[in-house]
Amino acid sequence: MDLLGLIGLIAGLVLIYLGITGNMATPASIKNFLDVPSMQITFGGTLAATLIAFPLSSFKKIPSQIKITLQKSPYDPKKYIAEIVDLAKEARKKGLLSLEEKANHMTDNFMKQSVLLIVDAINPDKVKEMLETELDNLDERHAAGWGFYEKSSTFAPAFGMIGTLIGLINMLGGGLDANDPKGMGKLVSGMAVALITTFYGSWLANLILVPIGNKLHMLHNQEMLCKEIVVQGVLAIQAGENPNQIEETLSSYLNEKQRGGEWASDSTSQKDSDEGKK
Repeated sequence: MDLLGLIGLIAGLVLIYLGITGNMATPASIKNFLDVPSMQITFGGTLAATLIAFPLSSFKKIPSQIKITLQKSPYDPKKYIAEIVDLAKEARKKGLLSLEEKANHMTDNFMKQSVLLIVDAINPDKVKEMLETELDNLDERHAAGWGFYEKSSTFAPAFGMIGTLIGLINMLGGGLDANDPKGMGKLVSGMAVALITTFYGSWLANLILVPIGNKLHMLHNQEMLCKEIVVQGVLAIQAGENPNQIEETLSSYLNEKQRGGEWASDSTSQKDSDEGKK
């Protein structure tokens, strides 16, 4: 499990709670931040807009996506490079056909598929085309996943602002008469809706939706890096390149920390990193 993300979520909620109450031992003021009409406008409006913008299939993926964000990433590029180098040594000694048995025991379906393609002696250009098509499709599917949360995160503050406008209209619509107790009650109620909806929209977007979308995007980058390593690695094995040369080539995808055994959170290829430094 990715404890850092869970700690961040809990810390965010606790800090908001402390900001509201001032002291965890005196939670009475939390009642001021519980308003059903405001929840209906912000949460209900965000849900309604998301339902309009996305198909039902996107909502069905929410449980699995939340689970993914709470798990530690299984994609370690150094392990993929080491496995590719081992396959290259095996192929150099016993030929490409010897890789079929190893492929059948692989847990990564993409690597398994990639190795079996070169075992079947498919044309290298065709292998590259097939694998790159698979990566393009994967990129498109994952983009739809994190895009769901990124778009929803724009709806939440917008409906918070809509709630603010509704509250202000209700507050000012009947006029301000200090001698009318009912009017003063409407004034207070309208002001509460006006302010709380903005609060709901802001924390929903910035503590829940945006972090989930960003985490999915980051995990996607890590996965894509490892799959790009697989593509280049199997093509090099098929071309009969020296295992040491393959290892050196694939290591160029890693930054300095990754080469030293540490995983960088912003998972990008070394090529992009070098361009950024320049």
